[in-house]
Amino acid sequence: MNRGIWTALSGIGIAQGLKVFTYKGLTGKWDWKPIFQTGGMPSSHSAGVSALATYVAAKKGLDSTDTALAVIFGIIVMYDAQGIRRHTGEIAKIVNDIDADIEVLSGHMPGLFHVKQEKELNELLGHQPAEVAGGALLGIIIGLVSSWLDPD
Repeated sequence: MNRGIWTALSGIGIAQGLKVFTYKGLTGKWDWKPIFQTGGMPSSHSAGVSALATYVAAKKGLDSTDTALAVIFGIIVMYDAQGIRRHTGEIAKIVNDIDADIEVLSGHMPGLFHVKQEKELNELLGHQPAEVAGGALLGIIIGLVSSWLDPD
């Protein structure tokens, strides 16, 4: 597998691993689940695409078409992670809250029929801008280190 792919996958893996520590910092509890979840600090999406774009820029130069493709791809991914996916998670939270409220109301109103969702919608889908920025910074560092270690 080529170095660019390894660099991007390393960015993703390291970011996912760091989520355990940021979760511990936020909650005071150790938990391995964040490794397998979307959302959280740092953004693994941002880390992966930033690592790839930085590696490509360092190896091919800022004027190369390869760098342009990697940067534009990265911008789209990061925008999506902090925009559309984050808003989808916020909508999921509202839907989960509404379902819980209707469940309570149906208990007080015998004529109101409600079937509670078997499973709540996933609310942690996207990223806050700071999480995207943290992932991007991590990715830039990984991309630079990878290019520096690459003998080509």
